[in-house]
Amino acid sequence: MTKRALISVSNKEGVVEFAQALVELGFEVLSTGGTHKLLSDSGVAVTAVDQVTNFPEILGGRVKTLNPMIHGGLLAKHDDAEHVAQMNEHGIEPIQVVCVNLYPFVETISKPDVTMEDAIENIDIGGPAMLRASAKNHQYVTVVVDHNDYATVLNELKTEGTTTLETRRKLAAKVFRHTAAYDSYISNYLTQATGEMYPENLTVTYELKQNLRYGENPHQQAAFYQKHLGSDFSLASATQLHGKELSYNNIQDGNAALQIVKEFEMPAAVAVKHMNPCGVGTGTTIEEAFDKAYAADPTSIFGGIIALNQEVDSATATKLSEIFLEIIIAPAFSQEALDILTKKKNIRLLTIPFEQAKKDAFNVVSVEGGLLVQEPDRFGFADAEIKVATDREPTEAEWEALKLGWAVVKHVKSNAIVVTDAQMTLGVGAGQMNRVGAAKIAFEQAGEKAQGAALASDAFFPMGDTVEAAAKAGITAIIQPGGSIKDQESIDMANKYNIAMVFTGVRHFKH
Repeated sequence: MTKRALISVSNKEGVVEFAQALVELGFEVLSTGGTHKLLSDSGVAVTAVDQVTNFPEILGGRVKTLNPMIHGGLLAKHDDAEHVAQMNEHGIEPIQVVCVNLYPFVETISKPDVTMEDAIENIDIGGPAMLRASAKNHQYVTVVVDHNDYATVLNELKTEGTTTLETRRKLAAKVFRHTAAYDSYISNYLTQATGEMYPENLTVTYELKQNLRYGENPHQQAAFYQKHLGSDFSLASATQLHGKELSYNNIQDGNAALQIVKEFEMPAAVAVKHMNPCGVGTGTTIEEAFDKAYAADPTSIFGGIIALNQEVDSATATKLSEIFLEIIIAPAFSQEALDILTKKKNIRLLTIPFEQAKKDAFNVVSVEGGLLVQEPDRFGFADAEIKVATDREPTEAEWEALKLGWAVVKHVKSNAIVVTDAQMTLGVGAGQMNRVGAAKIAFEQAGEKAQGAALASDAFFPMGDTVEAAAKAGITAIIQPGGSIKDQESIDMANKYNIAMVFTGVRHFKH
């Protein structure tokens, strides 16, 4: 039986050497288009596919391998007498090795000026057909879609004369993963182009970013996958300048910090522990913003994650270096800041392009047996139809504090209460089963600083008890969604204590 290999690749890394090695092992190499030209120009003995099909490439290359002379050779069972007889009858020879990768669709649609015509022309048809046929018939065919597998295939061919069934099955599985991802990119691109938000089938493709040492706990295995065409404002796209590899919990906390800090245009710093903010500060400089974030909760920040929305300078770096932190995330670090912070061996320093912070994306959360998909909570203070519900309106300083609280509270696990002044969080009550409990935690943390401060609640007050507790803690202004059947009870309680309370009309639950 003549040994034949079919090679047609868009990624030509290592393909000349691979083809030449196959020739030296006694294979006849078949090829098409640009791959055929490259191999021929490189001195590799190669046969054009149209010499096998006896039919020229047509329709601008759209049809060249979709032919029984090719697919018969890919799909035939070599030990099936009926298959062998039909192949002999039609002059079809088997193909034992297939090396194919696909038109660069993803690279094409990643270009900022891509047109629909360009995208459509880079949808491969013949390539996936050959890959799927070969992978289906992996009992007899070795199919290679990744140049990183060339060495494995050649080694087995040289030492054993053939590849093992185990290797062929692994390569076939990789092919189906590859074609599934390829089709996913195409379907998602066209779905977005037609404006369909929630299609009847949702296929989400992620690429392995790294294997993690462990998950939430050391007894759980984990890996980090990256959405290929997602926002660069992501831990998956971060540049790590220094420190240990990120862990599962680092990534979760770092993402939470990024989602909060992107709320602010002014210099801002966010400290996060266990996916909740323990301190948020703003200022005229990034150093002042960090000072505020640190002062908000100097205990909880220990071992936390810090995200800053401006370059870290030497003054800020000096202060950051004085406490134990797991990660510092920023748009950039000055050289002086790097010199200071890299003296700490294990701290992770990450840079992320903050100009990508507003890029649209969907939230995808896994549940047992399914996925929940929703658009992000982009609703901010500027979007709200603010209604002052009480007799007294907020002062200018109280308005600023309310805006800060409203920006932060939507990132705190419900039930959530956040106490702030105009520049920093003073107390955060997160993840409680009732709102009064969340408020008590926030007031206890704020202590004396709650006097004259503002309170933000992620959802309405079902009764006036939280307002009364706030008044006793010293709160003078409250922002909440409103909408309870007992809103009047809360309004009356606020009026009783001369608290200014405003309604936004929108809640910020975070589960």
